Amino acid sequence: MAAQVSAELWDEFHTVVNMTSRELQDWLSVQAAGEDTEEPPDQAGSPTGRRVLEILGKRRTDLTEDDVEVMRRVCEIVRTQRNAELDPEAGGAGWRHRLMNIGHDPLKPA
Repeated sequence: MAAQVSAELWDEFHTVVNMTSRELQDWLSVQAAGEDTEEPPDQAGSPTGRRVLEILGKRRTDLTEDDVEVMRRVCEIVRTQRNAELDPEAGGAGWRHRLMNIGHDPLKPA
């Protein structure tokens, strides 16, 4: 069932998720690759990262309530980890990678 998503949440999500679906898919695949194993592409990365990737592939009218909740959570995570302007900033590799796992590259220009 389609959910109502506000224009504000839609816009904020697509601002904070500054990686393209291709960039995110590639990143999740790299993160899931190990010396001895590699996850299938549809299972690569964190559950939230995979959900962000699914949402990026949907039209606004096709979003579910669960999708809207993921969008809110991702926006909240990025807001608490970044400044309001989302200016590119360097941080520790772990911090950057955690944000990239949900589609936000803090070094990418706004």
